[in-house]
Amino acid sequence: MKPTNSRVHLSRRVLLGTLAALPTLIPPLCLLSSPANAQTEQLPSWNDGPTKASITDFVRRVTTQGGPDFVAPAERIAVFDNDGTLWVEQPMYVQLAFVLDRVKALAPQNPGWKTKQPFKAVLDGDLRALAASGEQGLMQLVGTTHAGMTSEEFAKVASDWLATARHPRFKRPYTELVYQPMLELLAYLRANGFKTYIASGGGVEFMRPWTDRVYGIPPEQVIGSSIKTQFEMRDGRPVIFRLPQINFIDDKVGKPIGINQHIGRRPIAAFGNSDGDLEMLQWTTMSGGVRFGLIVHHTDAEREYAYDRDSHFGKLDKALDAAAVNKWTVVDMKKDWKKVFAFQE
Repeated sequence: MKPTNSRVHLSRRVLLGTLAALPTLIPPLCLLSSPANAQTEQLPSWNDGPTKASITDFVRRVTTQGGPDFVAPAERIAVFDNDGTLWVEQPMYVQLAFVLDRVKALAPQNPGWKTKQPFKAVLDGDLRALAASGEQGLMQLVGTTHAGMTSEEFAKVASDWLATARHPRFKRPYTELVYQPMLELLAYLRANGFKTYIASGGGVEFMRPWTDRVYGIPPEQVIGSSIKTQFEMRDGRPVIFRLPQINFIDDKVGKPIGINQHIGRRPIAAFGNSDGDLEMLQWTTMSGGVRFGLIVHHTDAEREYAYDRDSHFGKLDKALDAAAVNKWTVVDMKKDWKKVFAFQE
């Protein structure tokens, strides 16, 4: 079963470059497993088998004091993609859903949008026409919905949206659509001395306000794409003003660059789900010593979605082939996970 977005192609690089930074509402604490629990129960939402064993064996090897593969705690760095690795990315990226909804909300104050592209494409629900507008069209939408305001003003706009927005299939807030097995994995690694980072193509300001509450990852351990900002004094008050210009795209080759600039250490473990994570996995694992790479393969159309090589969001093609060559662990979501989301029995 393929996801419903197969009718239109939106370049991930263009999309992530133009939807770079989106602060959001801080969600409730109910989704995060405690480190002690995760360590004691040994990944309870993971089925026993070679996939789970590859994780626990790696952790055992690098944490065994005096063992040949021991890694000092300061060097136990693990990096995680976000979209499709830690939370849902179908039928479209959450940031794109925000843009589309925001354009519709502003349309009554902008009647000319009914005949002006790319706004007309959004209002008509014509994603093919939107894709045809390319980077210039998406930048225009971002300039309207993401930039031209202070960081505080934008946080309020985004928070108000996230408070009411619901996933079209699951009818739940997007921050509830995080993968329970991955929450347990994050907690399990931290309980064993790892420092966990997010390295995502999504907007860094989009993620930082809520990652600590949902994933246990504080803002300073989040790496992502960004738009340009500038410091200003307005009415005697210092503000950060958001500009409709790309600053950095943390996707594909950008991921190892962002990791190197932000962390200053090469990770020993990397977790992704798409071709956008290929270079991050290569940078992490192809450098000698004990290394671990994992790809989440979406194979469960019933509990979530099934997609890989032909998907326009989260395409997994080159990285899936590379996994076999480089002996990365590939999670079969349908087979390896007892549950996908916390609310599922």
